[in-house]
Amino acid sequence: MAKPDSRLTEAGSAELREVLNRSRGILAFVGILSTFVNLLMLTGPIFMLQIYGNVLTSRSEETLIALTVLVAFLYGLMGILDHTRGRLLSRVGARFQSALDKRVFDATLQANMRPALQGTPQRVRGVQDLESVQRLLSSPVLSACFDVPFTPIFLAGLWFFHPWLGTLAMTGGGFLIVLTLISTRMTRRPVIEAQTSSILANRMADSLQNDPEMVQSLGMQGTAFTRWYRLRRQALNKSLASGDLVARFSASTKSIRLFLQSAMLALGAFLVLRGELNPGAMIAGSILMGRALAPIEQAIGNWAVVQQGRKGWDSLALLLSQVPAEAPRTSLPKPKAHLQVKQLTVVPPGESQAALRQVSFEVKPGQAIGVIGPSGAGKSSLARTISGVWKAAGGQIRLDGATLDQYGTDDLGLHIGYLPQRVELFEGTLAENIAGLQENPDAEAVIAAAQKADAHKLILSLPEGYDTKIDTQNSRLSGGQVQRIGLARALFGDPALVILDEPNSNLDNEGSVAANNAIKALKAEGKIVMIMAHRPAAIQECELLLMLENGNLRAFGPKDEVLRAVVQNHKDVKDKSTPGGVT
Repeated sequence: MAKPDSRLTEAGSAELREVLNRSRGILAFVGILSTFVNLLMLTGPIFMLQIYGNVLTSRSEETLIALTVLVAFLYGLMGILDHTRGRLLSRVGARFQSALDKRVFDATLQANMRPALQGTPQRVRGVQDLESVQRLLSSPVLSACFDVPFTPIFLAGLWFFHPWLGTLAMTGGGFLIVLTLISTRMTRRPVIEAQTSSILANRMADSLQNDPEMVQSLGMQGTAFTRWYRLRRQALNKSLASGDLVARFSASTKSIRLFLQSAMLALGAFLVLRGELNPGAMIAGSILMGRALAPIEQAIGNWAVVQQGRKGWDSLALLLSQVPAEAPRTSLPKPKAHLQVKQLTVVPPGESQAALRQVSFEVKPGQAIGVIGPSGAGKSSLARTISGVWKAAGGQIRLDGATLDQYGTDDLGLHIGYLPQRVELFEGTLAENIAGLQENPDAEAVIAAAQKADAHKLILSLPEGYDTKIDTQNSRLSGGQVQRIGLARALFGDPALVILDEPNSNLDNEGSVAANNAIKALKAEGKIVMIMAHRPAAIQECELLLMLENGNLRAFGPKDEVLRAVVQNHKDVKDKSTPGGVT
């Protein structure tokens, strides 16, 4: 997967940096703590120098005890400061994630409704990308970044002991840095490919496990396993290959660092034999060498976290650039039921051809409008656009005089009830599903919506009634029951406009009667009902009829006039759409 063009991600990167900059004070304090932690790292080398330079020569036990107590105190203090630094960095990562959770969640939903944004058919994983960045900010790698500036101090100490020791340290450190850069270049693509393959395998497993009954009833279990297993093996092989490559560089770095420490000790011993260095400096030099190279080894050891964090940052920057934050809007009063559609043109997300072209009509309070036409005429496209799921490519949609984009997303959802063709229930209770996943919803409003949808008795017949838990993986509700719950959800909150997309698709005769009764009640309350329909029974309560054909408005007006103008057997259709007619 290629790295996103920086020009496309600049706005998103700026937004991410702005959020991260809110923790500048904490990061500055971490920098101060890192200064003391790294200065205290000199405790060991200085202790070695004092042991060989003073204790052994003076043979003073009191000095040894005093130095040991002081060293114990300094190491204890270093441990406390290092622990505090780690806790603060964890809070920086948590704060970054918490500040962006809602923004990324909303942008991910929008992007997955518009797959062409990302230039890939894969679903956007914004929340997972945010977690990857959070793990990077909380990882030891960030601590290592604060330690790197102190590496020159340790190298300077080696030069102070002897130039040869400094030369060895500079050479070894330079070699490890080159190895790190090579590791970065060689492991980036394999790690990303392994992650992508794992995502594809998991996605296929989820899609198959969501409907196990269909898989088994169609005799697909063996073939489904074969296809999934192929993806699984591919993901596993790529994961092993990338893991082996990262482990190879990590092991090489560790081995080279240990060798350099031993080489530093050997060179120090050689200089001691020549009388150019004291034994304490020999031991101190080996300790300083290990400390100077530790940040590099730590970075390579956590390289998978670094790669995932970088990929997550790039993906988030692209996502936030393509889906800007919704601008604050003045909260409008609850609208009256008056819908005006003028010259509406709709292009479905990810497509270039319009599904609707120059469609205009008006619906007043207390009216129901049926939208008819053959499959692919644009009925569902109209429903998704008026409900605010899709954006109009041209024209206007006004509710009580205000265009839809003048309402906030959540506010619009309260004013427009929507029953899609395929109703999905979510994890939670039936009451919470009817209330749009509100926590502790108003019980009276929930029951009122269920009663309007004639789902109240249905819900009470369940063992736990409104408190029945919904399990999305294993729901015992039938398609018709789910449809009735979806209708209750569309009616919750007293919306001004209710859109029903093929409401009779999963309903039996009793459910169809219940839907028609709900439409009658809504009209009596002065609401607008829009029904996308194939079956005549669905338009029984409609005064107006709009016919679409190939995305164009073919006819609009009173139901009888439209049927007479566009349907040859309009009398039969009219009879079927009246009470007592065939459904």
